[in-house]
Amino acid sequence: MSLLEFFRAKKKTSANIAKERLQIIVAERRSGSTSAPTYLPQLKRDILEVIRNYVEISPEQVSVNLDHKDEELAVLELNVTLPDDK
Repeated sequence: MSLLEFFRAKKKTSANIAKERLQIIVAERRSGSTSAPTYLPQLKRDILEVIRNYVEISPEQVSVNLDHKDEELAVLELNVTLPDDK
């Protein structure tokens, strides 16, 4: 990063954050790691935080899994158990 880029740092928007996370995911895929990615716990915490803006749920109600179907296909599975509206 050049000195000029340092002083011209952009405000972190949700689009910028999403782009950074996707870059991490792509880098993780390129490394050839077949074990669980290191970003999944943080991803789960972030998702839980966003959902809590709307309804009260516990961490046990959110599960995030990554399945590698083959060398070029991975499926990110997100399951959220929402409370009943009363």
